[in-house]
Amino acid sequence: MGSILVNGLGKAYKQYPHRWSRLAEWLLPWRGPRHTLKWVLQDISFTLAPGEAVGIIGINGAGKSTLLKLITGTTQPTTGRVSISGRVAALLELGMGFHPDFSGRQNVYMAGQLLGLTVDEINTLMPDIEAFAEIGDYIDQPVRVYSSGMQMRLAFSVATARRPDVLIVDEALSVGDAYFQHKSFERIRAYRQQGTTLLIVSHDRAAMQSICDRAILLDRGRLAMQGTPEAVMDYYNALIAEREGSSVEQVRTAEGRVQTTSGSGQATVTAITLEDEAGNAKEILNVGVPVTLRVKVKVQAPLPRLVLGYMIKDRLGQQIFGTNTHHMEQPLEQLQAGDEIEYRFRFPLNLGPGSYSVTTALTSNETHLADNYEWRDLAFMFIVTNMNRRHFVGSSWMEPTVEIER
Repeated sequence: MGSILVNGLGKAYKQYPHRWSRLAEWLLPWRGPRHTLKWVLQDISFTLAPGEAVGIIGINGAGKSTLLKLITGTTQPTTGRVSISGRVAALLELGMGFHPDFSGRQNVYMAGQLLGLTVDEINTLMPDIEAFAEIGDYIDQPVRVYSSGMQMRLAFSVATARRPDVLIVDEALSVGDAYFQHKSFERIRAYRQQGTTLLIVSHDRAAMQSICDRAILLDRGRLAMQGTPEAVMDYYNALIAEREGSSVEQVRTAEGRVQTTSGSGQATVTAITLEDEAGNAKEILNVGVPVTLRVKVKVQAPLPRLVLGYMIKDRLGQQIFGTNTHHMEQPLEQLQAGDEIEYRFRFPLNLGPGSYSVTTALTSNETHLADNYEWRDLAFMFIVTNMNRRHFVGSSWMEPTVEIER
């Protein structure tokens, strides 16, 4: 069983005003330093217990890849320390150091030995590596003729040919096709069940929430937040939309979940109800019944354009369905402060039994990244129960008819 301890980790690079400053600093050390420090990471501390899965998220340039390089030892820290127990497999960059002029098979032997495998072990594992990578005769062709997806397939196959105690994966999996991404995540899930400790960088919210126990948010080289994947992803989603005059707030609900609200406040949701066919507000509803999601909005400042969107999520924060009035071709224009609007979305509640939440977004266009008037997670909670339908499993109710011939 593997574990990771990161304590006070920091990384800084020296910046010199011109190319001769480095030489002058080396030749004339008594004259003092000629450089300034550019901190990429500062004061990062966290632990991964054996068998735990943790995801790292953050915008480009937040320091995610640098952090993984420090943890794996490919880059030395300026401050702090890292302790890892167990056998480690890391997939940090596309190709994992493959030599372009050597064949895929030759690169497998080189990469495998770098991971600590013996030649005999690689000989034994080679059929499985070839089968999982599924690149056919290209295994004996030079890597320079590979596509990025083929390199990814082979690199992942080698890194995970034997279950490691600790698996560290950067965003390299994002270059693979949908089939291989699914196949890779299934292997990761299987290794997790067998006790592998996982540290992964990904912007895939669904993958993060389905695989990880916890998430860590990096912002400007610092640890901004850590918690459940749902809470951290919601905060990250609000953070990337934050603009001048906007705010981000998180509160804990009575159910113990973290609710994230962000935006400029130029428009706000004042009430949300989910109503049955008779117009009665309900929080517990039957599978498949017709419902109306009623949302009341108040405009706080003059707005040239207003779009309301909603997203239904399951109890794990997985996105079930979402749309907005931009995509429905019903945005509102030229609104004044004090205007009040009531939206009514009608649809069949074709969801499986479970608890669900509604997220609302008030924007000027199809996403909240341009003008985020208000983004509110966990704005409304409801429960779906199976009162009179045939038994089924899953998050969607799609009852079929069947014809059978013998």
